[in-house]
Amino acid sequence: MSRIDLNLLTALDALLSERSVTKAAERMKISVSAMSRTLTRLRATTGDRLLLQAGRTLVLTPYAERLSQRIPALAREAEAVLSRAEYRFDPAALEQRFTLRAGEGFIDLLGAALVERIHRAAPGVQLRFTPKPDWNAQPLREGLIDLEIGVVRVSAPEVRARRLFRDRYVGVCRKGHPVLRKKQIAIEQWLTFRHVMVSRSGDAENPVDAALELDGKTRALPIVVPSYSSAMQLVRQSDLLTVIPRSCLGNSHLPNYATDQGLQPFVLPFETAEFNVSAIWHPRLDHDPAQCWLRAQVMAVCAALYPE
Repeated sequence: MSRIDLNLLTALDALLSERSVTKAAERMKISVSAMSRTLTRLRATTGDRLLLQAGRTLVLTPYAERLSQRIPALAREAEAVLSRAEYRFDPAALEQRFTLRAGEGFIDLLGAALVERIHRAAPGVQLRFTPKPDWNAQPLREGLIDLEIGVVRVSAPEVRARRLFRDRYVGVCRKGHPVLRKKQIAIEQWLTFRHVMVSRSGDAENPVDAALELDGKTRALPIVVPSYSSAMQLVRQSDLLTVIPRSCLGNSHLPNYATDQGLQPFVLPFETAEFNVSAIWHPRLDHDPAQCWLRAQVMAVCAALYPE
């Protein structure tokens, strides 16, 4: 391949289609003398005159006529292969399954909007959500998942993350719960009730209880469940209380989700910090056009449903 200059392919395409050195030069945005030199090189490379003078015009040799049927497609294919990947990407032609790891709350509240948006642009795409038992970064490193959605807690300094929206913890109880009798809930009143803790790993620790411990307080935790949706179901059917991210109770697309579920959110009687819900991926996927497109769809859905 050391003898082959692919620039000659595009020049040959211009010469065969324009049948004029001057017009081919204009098309290639080079000087007429440079195009004349290129024609000389093409004649030497192919062993054929290619274009011959016929009065004031140029005509194709029989060999050039045959080439003119093949060269345009070859030139387009070479340009496509050697152009930047993102310029070749067409979501409508994408046939791919993406694996995402996210909590049940994200799937319940944003899954429908995300799949609808993706289906409109790329009907050949399938989204596969996997359980999120922990924050282990190994599946990202091994390529088992394409994108993780949640709080950045992975112990992998190389992972990339971009914020999707801000979230905060709120208290939740059933509608008509005794804790709601007073407009402002005192922490002593809140602590008299039993609580449901959410922990994917089963460990009885989370930011809420860590904040309570700083004040020397603890709450009664007779049950620990692995998901926020399970906690909400238990609370809906009992006098138990729970603490969940505000995003789990609805968004601009589902503003009455909590009420429809028979739940009532309330402001916690102590301060908790806001936190970021992010899209997390491995840097090896930074510039893959399909992966970039997927992340853009997730970000667009989150921006629409959780505007800041």
